[in-house]
Amino acid sequence: MQIERSKMKYNEKQVQIMELAEGLFADKGFDGTSVRDISQAAGVNLAMISYYFGSKEKLLSAIFEYRMEKASRELENLSRESNISPLRKIYTFIDQYTERLFANRNYYKLMLRTQLKEIGNDELLERIFHAKKKNFDLISQFISQGQKSGVFKKKIDVSLMVSTLTGSSNQIIFNQHFYRIFHNLQSMPEEEFQQLLKKKLRLHLKSMFKAILTNEA
Repeated sequence: MQIERSKMKYNEKQVQIMELAEGLFADKGFDGTSVRDISQAAGVNLAMISYYFGSKEKLLSAIFEYRMEKASRELENLSRESNISPLRKIYTFIDQYTERLFANRNYYKLMLRTQLKEIGNDELLERIFHAKKKNFDLISQFISQGQKSGVFKKKIDVSLMVSTLTGSSNQIIFNQHFYRIFHNLQSMPEEEFQQLLKKKLRLHLKSMFKAILTNEA
């Protein structure tokens, strides 16, 4: 299996190493995770990790590049769609975002750790900023399209709107135990609960964004 990104391909073993390292970094922190921890979890020797990535820092950077590029590619493809309405683009963006969130919780936990500067890597933080800025600009295009067509309100604080999305999503994804208790769902099987939670979050975000963006009741 080959998984592509710009100018480079990751094979199945490389992706496996990145995903296992991602989980360790998310749970134990970057400084609390050694290359030996990663090699043992992945069932490979230290030399293979060095060969593939060079260092623990470069492995971390590869994880972020891999995840961020996939997210950007989805947004870019969505921005080219001319046959769906601006509001439908926003709904599709929400669906894509929540799908990634539920599928890659370790990555988003790692992202939070990194942005809180638990990992002292200014170069990585700069790259994350530029990736987020690129995605922000694409979302702003969706908003602008809706405003030009008269579907969306003229004055929209896109930054706060995106913060509402990420804040609400992170809160629910990392506080699932409370949600279970609050709604008396302790006995629900895990897979069923995850599907329910994803559906509830999507509906909530879409209702919020519709209220923020449009004059529709």
